[in-house]
This record gives sequence, structure tokens and C-alpha cells, in this order.
Amino acid sequence: MFAEFITKHRLNDDFIDTAKQWYVPLAEQLVVHHEGAKRPFYVGLNGCQGSGKSTLADFIQQYLAENHALKVVVLSLDDFYLSRQQRAELAMKVHPLLQTRGVPGTHDIAMAKLVLGHLAETGTEVALPKFSKAMDNPLSSMYWPVVKTPVDIVIFEGWCWGVTAQSASELEQSVNSLESEQDERRLWRHYVNQQLKTHYEPLYEMMDYWLMLQAPSFDHVFQWRLEQEKKLAASTDPAAQSHIMTTRQICDFIQHYQRLTEHGLQTLPARCDQVFKLDKNRQIISLNSKEAYA
Repeated sequence: MFAEFITKHRLNDDFIDTAKQWYVPLAEQLVVHHEGAKRPFYVGLNGCQGSGKSTLADFIQQYLAENHALKVVVLSLDDFYLSRQQRAELAMKVHPLLQTRGVPGTHDIAMAKLVLGHLAETGTEVALPKFSKAMDNPLSSMYWPVVKTPVDIVIFEGWCWGVTAQSASELEQSVNSLESEQDERRLWRHYVNQQLKTHYEPLYEMMDYWLMLQAPSFDHVFQWRLEQEKKLAASTDPAAQSHIMTTRQICDFIQHYQRLTEHGLQTLPARCDQVFKLDKNRQIISLNSKEAYA
């Protein structure tokens, strides 16, 4: 399956070594955890922008289907973004920064809860929401893929998935120029934090197992985002090129994610079952696993 997967995801041949050393053993552990379960085994996957969450989730899905005949459903937090109109209303009522999708409070968490719940039922069909970043809006429900239960494993991945709310004192100090200049009264960060605590954290309880792709630092996340933009610039796809951002635009955009990314890098590893540490080139250099010490 490796050659096919590499072609599909446009990966380097080095991925084969990564998959054999890290991803296959992980997938096999998930099989063990799933055995004997009377409902789907829920896996939460955290990783900042560009860390490789989608690649890891897709690999596990394909590997377990081909080698163990297991039905794996992959959900992305990105597919639960509110519409552009809904975010515009939030921007008017709460704070202008909520127009930009990304932070807690800009997702349809009620829908996420509904989908996660339905996947645990048997004999039902579940439509999985899809969001178009090109259109900055959810796709029409007629284009949502439909899965039939029962499902064996559900992987839910997201850049802030698993990250918990900060204390009031942690919100006092701005972490970048966007916060100091556009959130002087701290309304935006307090709203985001409250959304995280009230609506996101309860859903974390549904996860049976937590994985993390841990970046070296937020500075590296910015560099990875720049690399993604260069690939878009080199693309022959007009749709991709129409959304290219300048370095300054990327810097401004990614500041929306800085607070919770840094908070997650500091606090989430201790709560995860497996943490894959990445180097500056997004290669896995080590694994911290609770199970290794069981």
C-alpha cells in the first residue's frame, strides 16, 4: 500500500521508513485497544498547522482497512467551521477577529457532537460535514460523504483538538501584535477561551485515546506555513494560486493560532497516550508513550 499512498499524497519515498517505524506500530496498537470494544474506539489527534495530521489519519484508515478489515472514519475539526455569514454575525456581536475561521468559537460544535454521537449507533447512516476553504463556506449537504455504521474506529483530528482553556491570569498578557493591537480589551481571547471550556472540553471526554504530533515551537509552524504557500505558488492549479498569501499576510493570519498552539505544546503532551516529537523538517525524532512504561 505504501507506493499507492505516497503517490496519492505526493510524499517522498522517505515516508516508507517513517510509516514502518512509527505509523504501523501505532496502528497495530489501536487494533489491540479496539478488540473487544462494544462501540467505536475514539481517537483524538492533535497537531499544529502543517504537522502531518491528515497524512497520519489517512494512513491509519487505509492500513487498518487493508490489513485488519476495520472500518475507520476520519473527521477533521476544519470541516465543522461556521459559514462566512455566521462568522460575520459573530464578528459584529462579539469581536471583529471572529470573522477569521480557526479559533474555538468559529466551529459548529453542536454538529460535531451530533456526528460523533451518531457514529456510536448501529444500523444508521451518518453524513459527514465538509468545508470548502476555497469558498470559505461549508459544502452543501448533498456533497457530504455518508458512512454506514457500525464503525470500528473514529479518528478526530484538529489543530486545537484536546487543548484546554487557559486561566484568567494567562489571558492578561498579549502573545503577539495581533492581540495587543486588535484585542486590547481582551474580549476576543476571553470569548475563545470560554468557548473552549464550555463547548469543546466536554467533547474531549468522548475520546478514548489521544495522539499528538508535537512541533518544536510555534516559530517552526510559521516556517511550515510559508513552505505550504510556496508550493501553492508553484502549483498549476488556478484555484490554488488565487488564494496565495504574502509573507506578511501569513504572519498576520497565523497569529490567530499562536496563543492556543503554544499553550497546547506546553500542556497537551502530558495528557496524551502517544506523542510524536517532530524536528524542524517535520520528521519524527522520538516517541513518548504512556504504554511504553505500563
